[in-house]
Amino acid sequence: QVQLVESGGGLVQAGGSLRLSCAASGTIFSINTMAWYRQAPGKERELVAAITSGGSTNYGDSVKGRFTISRDSAKNTVYLQMNSLKPEDTAVYYCYGDFKVGYGRQGNMRYWGQGTQVTVSS
Repeated sequence: QVQLVESGGGLVQAGGSLRLSCAASGTIFSINTMAWYRQAPGKERELVAAITSGGSTNYGDSVKGRFTISRDSAKNTVYLQMNSLKPEDTAVYYCYGDFKVGYGRQGNMRYWGQGTQVTVSS
């Protein structure tokens, strides 16, 4: 029903910046939460940043003060502005969305994007 398409990943030097985008398409009545997760080789997936329907944000400890999540609800799109990038930020970044797609008990559904690679060189 819903597809998440990520873009903006790439290679950047330490200290540089990237902005990731995630556009959701399909039948979406409203957005409950959108978020970014990441997974580095050999590591567990971790929360990077999340933004709720009310605009509240949450960040993983390792990115606080450096990353900013934002959204354009009209476009069902979430962004992740990544500044002061470090080599340890290298990972596949996944977009996540929790959407209201209907009414009743099954009205809320969770979706994942395909992931986009971010590589930070030293």
